[in-house]
Amino acid sequence: MRDLLIGAVLLYFAARSLGMPWIGIMFWTFVSIMNPHQISWRFSSMPVAMTAALLTLGSMLVSKEPKRLPMTREVIILLLFMAWMTITFLANGDYSRHYPGWNKVMKIDFMILIALVVLYSRQHMVVLTWVLVISIGYWGVKGGAFTIMTGGNYRVWGPPTSFIEGNNELALALIMTIPLMRFLQIQANNKWIKRALAVSMLLCAASAIGTHSRGALLAIVAMGAVFWWRGDKKVLTGSVIVMVALAVWTFMPAHWFDRMETIQTYEEDESAMGRIRTWITAYNVANDRFFGAGFGMYNAEIFARYAPNPEEIRAAHSIYFQILGEHGWVGLGIYLVMWFFVWSSAGKLRKLGRAQPETKWISDLGSMCQVSMVGFATGGAFLSLAYFDLPYNILVLVVLARVWLASRAWETEPVVPGKLAYAFGVSHTLVLPPKSDSAKGAGRPAMGGTRQQPPAR
Repeated sequence: MRDLLIGAVLLYFAARSLGMPWIGIMFWTFVSIMNPHQISWRFSSMPVAMTAALLTLGSMLVSKEPKRLPMTREVIILLLFMAWMTITFLANGDYSRHYPGWNKVMKIDFMILIALVVLYSRQHMVVLTWVLVISIGYWGVKGGAFTIMTGGNYRVWGPPTSFIEGNNELALALIMTIPLMRFLQIQANNKWIKRALAVSMLLCAASAIGTHSRGALLAIVAMGAVFWWRGDKKVLTGSVIVMVALAVWTFMPAHWFDRMETIQTYEEDESAMGRIRTWITAYNVANDRFFGAGFGMYNAEIFARYAPNPEEIRAAHSIYFQILGEHGWVGLGIYLVMWFFVWSSAGKLRKLGRAQPETKWISDLGSMCQVSMVGFATGGAFLSLAYFDLPYNILVLVVLARVWLASRAWETEPVVPGKLAYAFGVSHTLVLPPKSDSAKGAGRPAMGGTRQQPPAR
């Protein structure tokens, strides 16, 4: 039964992707982040992600919708980062060792660029957010229910053969997704959708705690603090946070608290000290090798030369030291600048979107993207998730929203009649590409801030 359901969903997405590249991107995002085929017996070995990518690219060739890569500063830095990673890949030689990592990252980043090319409307952004929330939220709701039913005695794990397979990685993804759920809850007009999202947020928080991840505890505290600070109802928000903390205090087992207490006594914890030694290794590599050690740096040769303990070969367990060791100081600088620009643009969306009712949703999106990034920046300090899709999809949302706002697109997107769109907070349709040459380009928001005339009635 489960295989039939998964097969039906995948077939539906595949069929809808034909001639509609924006749906193809949703298909790709859903498959690459959620990995639904990995929980199926029949589809686990099939190239579902490659199929989604090929369908999207094929649809782009036949679709008549306008296609243009918005050259914002975030996109330019992303392109520069991709170029630098290619340079470090070539500079380190031994391509058989470095190619798998480079190939995987380039595929992800390439599809992120495709998303920026084919997506442009408010509907696109809201639907993409729903896809991200469903893809991660499924595991969060399931894991949260498991945590409650088992009294938190067992760890929650993510989908197999994915970026978030491990308990720590799943916890960070869940923490990043909760603000996106909050954004959708604010936009929704149906009370049942609002309630479902509220329950999902609580279950995702329970699931993150149920992973027994120490980094997740730090990330959720940081994210909760920003939630409280940004919220209009600080008393209510603070009360909810206190109640959740009390629930954790009374519900979680003693061994969970024993593990969390090692945050303060990290020097006595071998796992924590192993991570620190790997960070030292990455630091030594970057100081000695301008291009870093490449995607395949985690091997006996590199660790014998740069590690405090040459026999201990392990992953970086930090997005910052991962980039530093693999791509050197230049790579780390580009990486940090890219996320600083995303953070800054999200902040501008938060402020500028308040100007009028039609753009209030942009303010909400920018604010929640920033909260999500706080979770990523905090939890990512202890995990090797520098290339994980979800943060780059945050980049996509911020860039698309920036272009949408600058082009005054709300003046040209007609309101959708229909209860479903209203319930989910999608109040605008896609703007169809113009048929006449004189109107060429009117279907997609321009990069400038010039006023666009509404379509003739």
